[in-house]
Amino acid sequence: MAPQNGDRTLERLTGGSPRAGQGFGTVSGHLFKEIRERTGTSQDRFSQALGIDKSTLQGWESGRRSLNAVRAGSLRTLKRNLLRLGGDPTLLLLLDQALDADSIINFVVDDPAIEKAADHPLASWVLTRDTTHMLAWALTGIAPASLPPADKPARRGPTPASPHLPAEVRTAFFGQMRRAAELAKGSGDDGALLRRQALYLCSYDTSTDTASWLAEIRRRPAQATPKGWSPDWADDRSVATSLTRHGDQDALAAFMANGLGDEIGEAANLNYWAYWLGIDALPKADDQFMVAAPAQSWDALALLRGLADRLKPGIAAIDLNIHSVWALLALRKGLLAAAPDLGRTLQARVVALLDADGISTQAREELISLHYGLKLTT
Repeated sequence: MAPQNGDRTLERLTGGSPRAGQGFGTVSGHLFKEIRERTGTSQDRFSQALGIDKSTLQGWESGRRSLNAVRAGSLRTLKRNLLRLGGDPTLLLLLDQALDADSIINFVVDDPAIEKAADHPLASWVLTRDTTHMLAWALTGIAPASLPPADKPARRGPTPASPHLPAEVRTAFFGQMRRAAELAKGSGDDGALLRRQALYLCSYDTSTDTASWLAEIRRRPAQATPKGWSPDWADDRSVATSLTRHGDQDALAAFMANGLGDEIGEAANLNYWAYWLGIDALPKADDQFMVAAPAQSWDALALLRGLADRLKPGIAAIDLNIHSVWALLALRKGLLAAAPDLGRTLQARVVALLDADGISTQAREELISLHYGLKLTT
């Protein structure tokens, strides 16, 4: 069936030919497909309801045509129509992060020859968890933590569980991220954010030399995280958590011993968590936000709920998660008075972790402290 409205033709929607300088639409296309399939609607009916050609819909869902090529006003209209057709509101919110992930992938793969760190988009834009996990979805196949499970299976036949990024594109992406990190390393504070974020994204690379490369590029003569906050503090936090993904717990232990424990470090850690988990929703251009505001400028109860979801056995950086909950409750005494349900949830997760292996002596002591404190408030 032809489009119902002339201003919704492919030419008007994209402003040009398919993939004209837009590259891949892998992540947003896969999420778009998830949205449609969860409504239980076929491609034929969905394209008719949206007033677009079926071939356009198929191009978006396959990633051959990038949703980033759709004009801003038309994209807003498209999202409103998706909601009208029963699209999951949570997935519609995540569509923006999926578009961001596609734009990063395309920049990294298509524009590798940058000469200045400042020219890279990751040099002036602090990624949130949702955007980072959208990237990881394409790079590793691991679904984002914020992606709600489907209530029912896809309408027909087997479908991919994650965005399909060709192996050669993944290889190119990680190679260019390594080059960006090395370029940023020589750029001083101007490259600090790019260096940190490139290192973190490189940790998703399953190459056998990834862990050793990460450790080597962050090596400093002192071999220790500096006291107080600095760009090196932020770097060390990211690299330490990244290395736990490769089975290395030593860097995280060193970071926690040197980078936490004073007021500045604890505040920076909680401020970063608030931004990473979306509690602090204002965009950041650099890492200075970690120390630019007091660690009480966000909704502490919302942050505690977000951190509680990360108190589960088997999480790689569980020691940092435990400490962050302990530090937040120490900072905001009485926080659980208004949320007894959260207190009960925390108590159950603390007990489960006390019975689990794989946590440090310090983390176990903090869990015992949490256990007794929660008994008094729940």
